Amino acid sequence: MTDSVPRHGPWWGTEDHRSYLLRDALRQFRFFARSLDVAGGFHAQDFDGAPIPGAPRELHATTRMVHAFALGHLAGVKGADDMIDHGMASLWRHHRDGAHGGYVWAFAPGGATTDASKLAYGHAFVLLAGASAKAAGHPDADRLIEDVWEIINVHFWDHDQARMREEYTRDWAEFSAYRGMNANMHSVEALLAASEATGDRSFAARARMILDFFAGHVAPRHEWRLPEHYNRDWHVDPAYEGNPMFRPAGTTPGHSLELSRLLLQAWDMDGRRDPALLRWSEKLYARALSDGWDSTHGGILYTVDTHGRPLRRARYWWPVTEAIGAAAAQLKRQPDEALQEDYLRLWRCAEDLFIDRRRGGWFPEVGTDNRPDARQFTGKPDIYHAIQACLFPLLPGLSGATTELPTLAREIAALQG
Repeated sequence: MTDSVPRHGPWWGTEDHRSYLLRDALRQFRFFARSLDVAGGFHAQDFDGAPIPGAPRELHATTRMVHAFALGHLAGVKGADDMIDHGMASLWRHHRDGAHGGYVWAFAPGGATTDASKLAYGHAFVLLAGASAKAAGHPDADRLIEDVWEIINVHFWDHDQARMREEYTRDWAEFSAYRGMNANMHSVEALLAASEATGDRSFAARARMILDFFAGHVAPRHEWRLPEHYNRDWHVDPAYEGNPMFRPAGTTPGHSLELSRLLLQAWDMDGRRDPALLRWSEKLYARALSDGWDSTHGGILYTVDTHGRPLRRARYWWPVTEAIGAAAAQLKRQPDEALQEDYLRLWRCAEDLFIDRRRGGWFPEVGTDNRPDARQFTGKPDIYHAIQACLFPLLPGLSGATTELPTLAREIAALQG
């Protein structure tokens, strides 16, 4: 049995494939388990795992840690419970705003709030953390879900448009007219997870409303390149450019790939009744991989313009992980040779460019020389994207990941010793 990605297939579904993904998952869990900060939240970590002094504890990082280690708990990873407990406590004690409600974006080491913004993006991840913690049996999960769901209903969910508003100050003044695809896409992810964890189909119904707009209405009108940015009236804003990490100009192939996988999850959860979800998923997958793949250097380009021409050629780890997840989901539905080649090519890219086999975790970006770079990210940002790329392809279903993860426990136990 080899612990490397082959140059040529077959690989999907083999014992070598399972072993490779499980071993990398465990390296990731070991690396990020070191991030727990007894003073509150989780340390941002450098390439070697050392804490980055003074780095803020941001809401998406705290919530993603809860989500990832809840997946680990379900799969039998040792020590995952401590990380979930700590993350849930940090959400309630440090991110939750007891005065105004909702969850602030960032606090400093020690607990003082440093960014009190209330963002749809962050609140989607609070719901995801609550759903995953509930699946893992955490006693505070229902409290978190109920609290954040009330906030989403009152402040973020636009009941007329059936999608998410974007951003507020601490006391709930809306400070911009911006509307975004990214926050809505992650809301779909959280809503589907909440529906699975609670059995409440109303969460999935809202996810479908968002999918109908972006995948059913917007994408086919833009040649299946999903615009990222919109104004208050939900008209595409092609000139918008904001935060280079969260709101770059252009379209982001990585987000289309992520949405492609979520469409298949929604299709499966709904009893595989609606072929439109399949068609949308296939179109988004094909367009994003065609536009995004860097055939010269490997990896997925960060952004392209409305015609598919490169805008930002930066290559980050997370679009590759989302491409892996999307290819795996497509393979589960129809295991053809072309998809298997896509999947193998993406994992070869991950191994060649991003995976740190010696220390664990994935390097977040590479430069033009294909070596780790630090222009956009400092250290290794979080476990969320890469751990899903390792775990989800090992599960047989397109949905129900939290109910299927315990099937990995025997293999995980054998590798942990």
